[in-house]
Amino acid sequence: MNYAALPHPDTEQPSVGCAVITVSDTRTPETDRSGQLTSDRLQSSGHRVLAYEILPDEPDQIRARVLELCDRPDISAILLNGGTGIAPRDTTYDAIESLLDKTLPGFGEVFRWLSYQEIGSRAIASRATAGLRGTTLIFSLPGSSNAVRLAMDALILPELVHLTQQAQGTRNLSG
Repeated sequence: MNYAALPHPDTEQPSVGCAVITVSDTRTPETDRSGQLTSDRLQSSGHRVLAYEILPDEPDQIRARVLELCDRPDISAILLNGGTGIAPRDTTYDAIESLLDKTLPGFGEVFRWLSYQEIGSRAIASRATAGLRGTTLIFSLPGSSNAVRLAMDALILPELVHLTQQAQGTRNLSG
């Protein structure tokens, strides 16, 4: 049986308020394919992108902005891309990990397993992660457009409504 094709059934599909952050020292709104891909996938699935920005790979700035967004009642999920590798300037994982009240280890594990099927052993260098800060879901993805597409299509979009509802203890997120 192909379990990947059977996400948890949700009878209603409310719109989730989201923020998209690209972490990069070089990207601009015109060259940020991964941020735009994330935003496009969310919007085409009926979700709302209420904030979009590009931040430098500076942990203090990343933490501060994520904390600000977590305080917004209209944002239920924050999706970051970039800075999840092991290079010296890849600090998103380090910035985000300390903010999480709960982690979703399965997200990183399954993402790396799916990545391994596409790119082989280089998947071990990814520090993609997800978890909760309060009731806000936080996903931290690699900056590669292929990695973003994989995470969005295979993991995040099929489960975003369900995870958000579980985090907030509610079945009605629209409005």
